[in-house]
Amino acid sequence: MTTLDVESVQAFVAIADFQSFTRAAEALGSTQGAISVKLKRLEDRIGQRLIERTPRSVRLSAQGAVFLDGARGFLAAHERAVAGLSACRRRFTLGIATHVAGPELTTLLARLNAHDPGLTIEVRLDISRGLLDAFDRGELDAVIIRREDDRRDGEVLGPEHFGWFAVPQFEHRQGEPVRLAALAPSCGVRDIATRALDAVGIPWMEVFLGGGSSVVTAAVSAGLAIGAFSCRLSPPGTVEVSQRFGLPDLPSSEIVLHSTLTDPKSRDALRTLAAAFREHRAAIS
Repeated sequence: MTTLDVESVQAFVAIADFQSFTRAAEALGSTQGAISVKLKRLEDRIGQRLIERTPRSVRLSAQGAVFLDGARGFLAAHERAVAGLSACRRRFTLGIATHVAGPELTTLLARLNAHDPGLTIEVRLDISRGLLDAFDRGELDAVIIRREDDRRDGEVLGPEHFGWFAVPQFEHRQGEPVRLAALAPSCGVRDIATRALDAVGIPWMEVFLGGGSSVVTAAVSAGLAIGAFSCRLSPPGTVEVSQRFGLPDLPSSEIVLHSTLTDPKSRDALRTLAAAFREHRAAIS
């Protein structure tokens, strides 16, 4: 009877999920070389080639595609067995900035759940400043936010680029105040936008203030105003209008992950979270 070892199967599933030895190693807190050794050990043990690897791509072989569902079931059974040794579920409180959370949120949560089914995940959405303050008070285990001010700690997950967005039919006359839709006055992206306008002497007025990014998105999509958004999260039906209306470029920022977690299980969850976030960004770039 062929006996599988958990670490080799974990390496295979991670490679299949990320389609990258590098990102799989990052998610598992390992090295690319160690991941390759574990995959080779698994392939030798079952006598099948599971991954096709070329300088340009990493993909499942026909045998790997057949084996993948069973491998996931094997790991899930292992996690359930280990979780059964503990009488209580672990809780993971994660804050994600409203100007950062996008379609990758589903991927992040699914990957966290698959990594650790015994984890209770609590997510809080807020502006970056509010989440960072809550994190510093110890209310959140980890936060994914836009970098605030000159604070240089945290793990960089990727750059964030901003632009001015409005519906194609939106009209703005030169010399009149720019009609803006924005989040609360304490929002960092709002500050970036208004400072950029002030720096070049363009008057502006807020015609819509929303309590959440989805509400501001709806206002801009409805044609009420112009909004400053991450380019990857522009509202549906809008276009970038900085050149059309002579608006200033908005400075780029960084998305960072802050955490104080130190126990191995939680650190593994954080590596999975960071790898999934980078994977999703790479897929849409």
